[in-house]
Amino acid sequence: MKAIAQAVVRTRSLPGLLLALVLAALAALATTAPPASAQSTTSVSEIGQALRRSPVYVDPAAAAQLSAKDADALADRITKADKPLFVAVLPADYPKQDLFTKLRTATGITGVYAVRLGDAFDARADSSVLPKAAVRNLVTTVRGEDTRAQLTDFTAAAVTNMGGSAPSTWHSADDGGGVSSTALITVGAVLVAGGAGAYTLVRRNRRRHAEEQRAALEKLRVVVDEDITAFGEELDRLDFHPAEAGADDTMRADYERALDAYEQAKTLMGAATRPEDVRAVTQALEDGRFSLAQLAARREGRPLPERRAPCFFDPRHGPSVTDAAWTPPGGAPREVPVCAADATRLADGRDPVMREVDTDQGRRPYWDAGPAYGPWAGGYFGGGLLPGLLVGTVLGSMMATPAYAADYGSGYGDFGGGYGGGDLSGSDFDSGDFGDFGGGGDFGGGGDFGGGGGDFGGGGF
Repeated sequence: MKAIAQAVVRTRSLPGLLLALVLAALAALATTAPPASAQSTTSVSEIGQALRRSPVYVDPAAAAQLSAKDADALADRITKADKPLFVAVLPADYPKQDLFTKLRTATGITGVYAVRLGDAFDARADSSVLPKAAVRNLVTTVRGEDTRAQLTDFTAAAVTNMGGSAPSTWHSADDGGGVSSTALITVGAVLVAGGAGAYTLVRRNRRRHAEEQRAALEKLRVVVDEDITAFGEELDRLDFHPAEAGADDTMRADYERALDAYEQAKTLMGAATRPEDVRAVTQALEDGRFSLAQLAARREGRPLPERRAPCFFDPRHGPSVTDAAWTPPGGAPREVPVCAADATRLADGRDPVMREVDTDQGRRPYWDAGPAYGPWAGGYFGGGLLPGLLVGTVLGSMMATPAYAADYGSGYGDFGGGYGGGDLSGSDFDSGDFGDFGGGGDFGGGGDFGGGGGDFGGGGF
């Protein structure tokens, strides 16, 4: 500035004077302009209010991460999917202590919350919309991607697997435009003229639907009969006699429960009229196998087994003993429950022994065999576990569609029925879903938030 002032003094011509003044003004602007990496001054409350109006918020201090055009495209995709997914793009230095909990409270809407914080990414969700395991797997699939690709890919996967519907706050109020009497008369005439045709179409669709249900049930019957037969063979191999030496009342109770489950599975399958009915059959078989595992442990003097889901690759392998990382062809890695034998195979770099079933394209793993296997898997993997296991598979994608519950039943662990997503709950939500981070809130690198999406217990973010 001193040099510029001296230049002004030395300059006597008008053009030179004007040039010196321009230089002085530019220098003043340069010294007062905020740095490119200015810290955000937006509060969590303001972000929450913005997300109540639109599904995507980009902080002004993070505008370089996602263009306005890309943000609008992402918001449009979420809105068209009619899902309560909220995305925030924030600068790296934004305070992350309890961020998800504060953001969920400020927004006050049940849903899935995804945050890009500088180069890091993570997500949280109300468990009524998307289970923690599913959130964790979805976050893992986009780890290490750039902002645009990461948010686009996460959105595409999330809206396919999550439940609920978009909040009413995203939709503008009706402008109240009147409907003319001519339009009403025209609509009425069309309805009357099309009534007979619509009735015929409904009847035809009902017949076709009933035929599809019968065909699906017959396919399932073959698979379930194999499961029942395999369980009966396990009972025979156990060779337990209630009056044998060393048998006590607890052993006899285990054996009786296993026998009851076997008979119940046969009875339920014989009475099944819809694919949805198969769920109760496989649930009975799973209960029976656990009773057998308890009986075997008591007879051999081993500790009683933990109640775990069956082996993901083939429930006939029995209760799982651990969780192992597995990546389906063309899919993303996820943790699945496995038996001891399949855990060893995976550790050795070999393929697990998968349950394959007949399809029009030949033998395929059950998760790629069609929608009818949803009830079959639902009986084995209940309690919210199924969405996280099947994310990205053919069956998982089918079960996430709104029509699936009508055709094959609902309640398979937050795939599509009974969601509260989009509800205006305010601060009344389960803090266990949106608690602090493990690891003190460290975002880590490449999208790993010290726990990986979905689990809010522990430290600070």
